[in-house]
Amino acid sequence: MEHITLLLAIVIVTALVFDFTNGFHDTANAMATTISTGALKPKTAVAMSAVLNLVGAFLSVEVAKTISSGLVSEDGIKPEVILAALVGAILWNLLTWLVGLPSSSSHALMGGLIGATVASIGFSGVNGGVVVTKVLIPALAAPLVAGLAAYLASRLTYKLGKNITAKSSAKGYRGGQIASAGLVSLAHGTNDAQKTMGIITLALVAGGALAPGSNPPVWVIVSAGLAIAMGTYLGGWRIIRTMGKGLTDLQPQQGFAAQTSAASVILASSNLGFSLSTTHSCSGAVMGAGLGRKGGVVRWSTATRMFVAWGLTLPAAGLVAAGAEFVARQGDWGIAAVAVFLVASCAAIWFISRRQVVDHTNVVNDEITDVAEAEPAGVVTTAIAAVTPPPAGMAAATVETSEDVKTTIPAPTAPAVADPARPATATV
Repeated sequence: MEHITLLLAIVIVTALVFDFTNGFHDTANAMATTISTGALKPKTAVAMSAVLNLVGAFLSVEVAKTISSGLVSEDGIKPEVILAALVGAILWNLLTWLVGLPSSSSHALMGGLIGATVASIGFSGVNGGVVVTKVLIPALAAPLVAGLAAYLASRLTYKLGKNITAKSSAKGYRGGQIASAGLVSLAHGTNDAQKTMGIITLALVAGGALAPGSNPPVWVIVSAGLAIAMGTYLGGWRIIRTMGKGLTDLQPQQGFAAQTSAASVILASSNLGFSLSTTHSCSGAVMGAGLGRKGGVVRWSTATRMFVAWGLTLPAAGLVAAGAEFVARQGDWGIAAVAVFLVASCAAIWFISRRQVVDHTNVVNDEITDVAEAEPAGVVTTAIAAVTPPPAGMAAATVETSEDVKTTIPAPTAPAVADPARPATATV
């Protein structure tokens, strides 16, 4: 193993803590729809995701290279800068987890790294071309591409299965969801675990323990994979609730379409070395799949909060990291102060979260259970639903669409002789 100083050891441990938070923060990306549709039990789902995240960490190092030698210049970067970047990323991860918002751990890390680098050596230390081509453009394109793919896939699955009974269709697609969720977890490991590998490798280069341009050592790959797997098994239940029920109400067909579309986008980006946000991809896919079912509703108020969090991630993490870098550069006492601040902040957020506990026992049966009742359809949802209107004269019917979900279709206006206080309905 390379020669590790005390400061480098602190940076490496902090990086693995970030990797751990990345794991439980992003568990929802792979397993929220699988849990919400009942395809897998919550604890089984996160255990499966943890194992596949670990496997995925060993499949590629292209994204790690982007982080370690592409995003910022290795010249002039000190271990203190890496520590400050991680502080900004960890605190943003925990704050968004506390409020249940699926923001991007990847962008939190990159925002922290950019902010700390600018505070240390100026804007010249940031490779603007890499930021634009491999960070910003994928951030904008990923949710759009994944959302469109999931929308089209959802429409196709319903069209192909129109002659199959709802119960049989739901059962088959739940099996498909398990496979597609595993694919998302594997893709997450190939993309997100590598970001921590990249940041540790950058710290080793900055501390003189590795030559510039080196690939991550094997021990770095193993430790990063284990850290993200353990975090994944812990389960980010607050964000799972938002992704599974807070954005839209998914049926197994839609869950399968969303996960398959997101996994395809993530794996393609990992192969190209793009440091893609799995959160952006999976959230876009969930919304696209939500609109892909006739009468599907997306909670746009929740989506708007999520979009705002996405926009704030880079600058917020960057500002915190810049402040931490200013303190850390003061010497040993500054590094100690930053470490104490991080530990105290993490503890405070954890104690606040205990006021309203969300775990595997209440993640799918608390708060929002019917998205359609929680928020009326917006303009976009109404326009999409209008593409395939129900047949004229159809009476209200309660139609079984899955084993646990029933959809009610409004009845036409009753004749004048009917009691207006009791609209006509028929149950099939």
